[in-house]
Amino acid sequence: MAKQYDDLGSLKGPAFTDHTFQHYSEMNQDRIYMDYNATTPLEPEVIQAISEALQDAWGNPSSSYIAGAKAKAIINQSRENVARMVGGKAEDIIFTSGGTEANNLVLHTAVEHFRRSCRAAEEGGGQQNGSSGLPHIITSNVEHDSVKLVAEHLQKEGKADVTYVPVSKVTARVEVEDIMAAVRSNTCLVSIMLANNETGVVMPLPEICQRIKRLNRQRERLQILLHSDAAQAVGKIPVHACELGVDYLTIVGHKFYAPRIGALYVNGPGTRTPVYPMLFGGGQERNFRPGTENTPMIAGLGKAADMVTCHLSDYQSHMLTTKLYLEERLKAIFKDKIHFNSHFPGSDVLPNTCNVSILGPTLQGWRVLSSCRRLLASVGAACHSDSGNR
Repeated sequence: MAKQYDDLGSLKGPAFTDHTFQHYSEMNQDRIYMDYNATTPLEPEVIQAISEALQDAWGNPSSSYIAGAKAKAIINQSRENVARMVGGKAEDIIFTSGGTEANNLVLHTAVEHFRRSCRAAEEGGGQQNGSSGLPHIITSNVEHDSVKLVAEHLQKEGKADVTYVPVSKVTARVEVEDIMAAVRSNTCLVSIMLANNETGVVMPLPEICQRIKRLNRQRERLQILLHSDAAQAVGKIPVHACELGVDYLTIVGHKFYAPRIGALYVNGPGTRTPVYPMLFGGGQERNFRPGTENTPMIAGLGKAADMVTCHLSDYQSHMLTTKLYLEERLKAIFKDKIHFNSHFPGSDVLPNTCNVSILGPTLQGWRVLSSCRRLLASVGAACHSDSGNR
């Protein structure tokens, strides 16, 4: 019988403080949490920021009285903190409900921008780079569902064509030349995650962006927009939007000890880079994402972002030390019966992610984990851990 691989999921050590293990020790009787790529607990300083906002900044941020003004000040400071964390400007940050909304907003914008650009070109008697037909999106075959399923929906509804570039079997990265080979005259967006949530492999995003921008300089009108879902990278490795070269960058709070809220970095929203809202309402977030702001959650996100900016090198060192210790222990115990799915030649990997398979003819991941009463982990991505026979 052929060997089956069992994925024990991803490990993230207590990157911020030892509070993490204490937290789960108290709540789960000394169980060990190993699913930090799925979600993280809140850092104590983040909880404090949220609590203070709940108590003292309960006013509507659009109001002029004291409680509203305080809420607005907290939101402005948080926007500065998030922008500084990713090397942007405060005006580049749009707060969202989470990563899913941010990713949806980018794909929606790309398709709408293509449609409007083509219409403008037709009215002017020209044509967009010789393009015709549907907008074309390039992405990888390992993206989060909030990119993948949106692309599939657009394709099914006849609103876009999509190319899913497979990652290399050798490096687990999407290769630059494969991306460039997929470009068409009607390509409007390239969306590639910065780091994979299961393998931890970091994608060659700067190289992809450089090549696409070089191509854009040869285009007359329709430019290819560049997006990266950086959910798994922020808080674990340095993420600088300008150095990456992206137009859009998705930020997800609950991956770095912040609450379940998100943000979208846009390089000059509405001026240098298009943003077309999916929602319409009271004009908050400069009309890009209307709706009364969730001040406490934004405060928590801002605090966590500030901590990442101040302490990232320490967090990286701690995560890497924890991961290497785990891998050494696993090799010592299982010897040749274990396979590390996050080791790929020539590829950079997140300092926190350990993806392993225990080799055996009848092993199934969920059975292995159900026998490990102290471990809290997932078979693959947590959002898919209850699907399939893994």
